[in-house]
Amino acid sequence: MKIIDDFTRCWKEYYPMERLAWKARLLPGKKEEYVRLHDQIWPEMTEALNAAGMHNYSIWCIGDELFGYIEAEKGIDFALKEQAKSEAVLRWNECMKDIMIMETDPSTGESVLLEQVFMHP
Repeated sequence: MKIIDDFTRCWKEYYPMERLAWKARLLPGKKEEYVRLHDQIWPEMTEALNAAGMHNYSIWCIGDELFGYIEAEKGIDFALKEQAKSEAVLRWNECMKDIMIMETDPSTGESVLLEQVFMHP
């Protein structure tokens, strides 16, 4: 499929940054606390996100469902490895465990990254 291959090549040249998305669920009555913590995000957490090359990070909510979108300038693998070894991220995740539940793969326990099915440049 030459057209698709050409489009993919051109798209990567135009927009080389890898993107990732995740899904989670807020626990009942926890939205206000979740928003408050993100409004007051720790400086060391912001530093950890930057060190991992994670930018244009946004989180969306509908009801109790959360959807996160991140652009990973150094690639998804690098971003996830950096996050895994960050003390700030470990502390943040400890705070979040009583507020939200990440979508995980039942066979591995790992967070599920959403599959991109459409992108309009």
